[in-house]
Amino acid sequence: MPAELSHDETLREVTTEQGVLRYHEAGDGPTLLLLHGSGPGVTGWRNYRGVLPAFAEHFRCLALEFPGFGVSDDFGGHPMVTAFGAVPAFVEALGLDQFSIVGNSMGGGVGIGYAIGNPDKVSKLVTIGGIGTNLLSPGPAEGIRLLQDFVDNPSRDALVRWLHSMVYDPSVITEELIEERWALATDPDTLASARRMYGKEAFTNMVKMMQVSKGPLPWAMMHRLKTPTLVTWGRDDRVSPLDMALIPMRTIPDAETHVFPNCGHWTMIEAKDAFTRVVLEYLTRD
Repeated sequence: MPAELSHDETLREVTTEQGVLRYHEAGDGPTLLLLHGSGPGVTGWRNYRGVLPAFAEHFRCLALEFPGFGVSDDFGGHPMVTAFGAVPAFVEALGLDQFSIVGNSMGGGVGIGYAIGNPDKVSKLVTIGGIGTNLLSPGPAEGIRLLQDFVDNPSRDALVRWLHSMVYDPSVITEELIEERWALATDPDTLASARRMYGKEAFTNMVKMMQVSKGPLPWAMMHRLKTPTLVTWGRDDRVSPLDMALIPMRTIPDAETHVFPNCGHWTMIEAKDAFTRVVLEYLTRD
């Protein structure tokens, strides 16, 4: 059984031209960069603390805290856009040569974008839900709509409804988790950042901008990804429904797909043991 890791003992920071990026470091060996998802109260530590001890037995794990989520400095602008620029800044600041990436939801999209532009640096890529686009299900999905409700009108009940949409098993949403998320999600700066992403008006404007953009949408560029990729998904995901996996699993040239049953959007939390086993087998495979 891997030893537990302490938040304070693993927390590090590095200064970039745009501000301070904080991250958690644990383990030795080949470098594994872990990129978290979006949503109020999310952090890299909260996404990955459950699987970090097992991964740290095989890798030097670096769990980056993206700007605008209450841990690293807020670089300004739209946090999802800023996240794409944070990765190369982080890689350069730490002098990383070659590494693998595990990206949850938004972090998976960021990882794909970085790997397309830097194929020589990324050995393997693992994504957790959240990439692709809705083909059979309506959008925005239930979990996104509940997230918008909370961001526009924050209340504890709204937060609980959104958290329950993230999982298949409601027992995962403990009082401790609710209080932890509530504390950061209602921090004025963090809430303002969340509104730049998920406020209904901001979200609608973002979708419109993507529709009129002359460039290809992110899901339409996955065929350019040269990195071997494991696409993981929760079968019962109500934030990014499973049909979203069809385009990445078909268009990423070297992709494998693993679907976890009885599991929602937080695959690495709700299916922790199975997720750890599947991902470690993939990452350590010759």
